[in-house]
Amino acid sequence: MSGSLLDAGAVIGCPHGGRVTPATTPSGGLRVAGAAVTTTAHTYVVAGCPHTVDGVPSPCLSVRWSADTTGVTADGSPVLLDTSAGQCFSAALVPQGPPVVQAAQRKVTVR
Repeated sequence: MSGSLLDAGAVIGCPHGGRVTPATTPSGGLRVAGAAVTTTAHTYVVAGCPHTVDGVPSPCLSVRWSADTTGVTADGSPVLLDTSAGQCFSAALVPQGPPVVQAAQRKVTVR
């Protein structure tokens, strides 16, 4: 799998328009243009998701990423790419669709 490296400044949304951000700022040693590179070890949260099921709010609250098979790691964990597989979840851990990478830096690509 190839793609652009995701850093802490990447613009990511849930499939319903909520904003996906790291729960804490990644603090690893690897940085691109001053922003920390994110990995599968980082926790992501979703804010502002308007999703409802049968009129009952069921917003996306978290994202879980799957490890890519690129072999590229940072601080011992696989790095996240704009092509990485992920899943947004509700508070009840119901899968609600993949996150959408809207903007990522293009200075580093992994092939």
